[in-house]
Amino acid sequence: MPDEPYASPWVNIMPLPKPKEKFTYSDYLQWPEEERWELIDGAAFNMSPAPSTKHQRIALRFGVFFDRLLQGKSCVAFVAPADVVLSENDIVQPDVFVVCDQSKIKEKNIQGASDLVIEILSGHTAKKDRWDKKNLYEKYGVREYLIVDPEGLYAERYLLTKERRFDRGQAIDSQETVILKSLEGAKIDLWDIFEVKREDASPPAET
Repeated sequence: MPDEPYASPWVNIMPLPKPKEKFTYSDYLQWPEEERWELIDGAAFNMSPAPSTKHQRIALRFGVFFDRLLQGKSCVAFVAPADVVLSENDIVQPDVFVVCDQSKIKEKNIQGASDLVIEILSGHTAKKDRWDKKNLYEKYGVREYLIVDPEGLYAERYLLTKERRFDRGQAIDSQETVILKSLEGAKIDLWDIFEVKREDASPPAET
């Protein structure tokens, strides 16, 4: 656990204070296993409290989809909690992610950027997912980033460009099919992910 004091009620959404010093992966490994933390540029973020049941249902459905899709293929899907080590000062636990470079998959963690990352918004993580983690994933070369809003029933999709920057993004609602660029055009129906009734036949979200 990071050094005391950390009693602020904002501990879940703000970096924990440790003036003039950044936490490292070595620090991270010394914290209790039952606690969930992420490091972004050396700042520690508490992952508590546990996500909502709706959040977990969506994560489960993504996990089942990718597990079936990727059988017999080189890409492997993971769901939180699983450590993704991007640098000594950047360790995250994406909700759902896919790694296609098998050399990055180690026994205890993933070392390097994933091909696809999906973060499912919670009240205390929304700002971090939309800003801090989006910038982090762009920096380390995540090819495709989906931010999923369980309450608004939509997703935001960002694709890495040739300039190694995310594009302006695309909003995709629950009645659309997403064609995943990072997984050779795999199609995922968002109405199935959100467990809502399909209202019409919206065209796939490609661009």
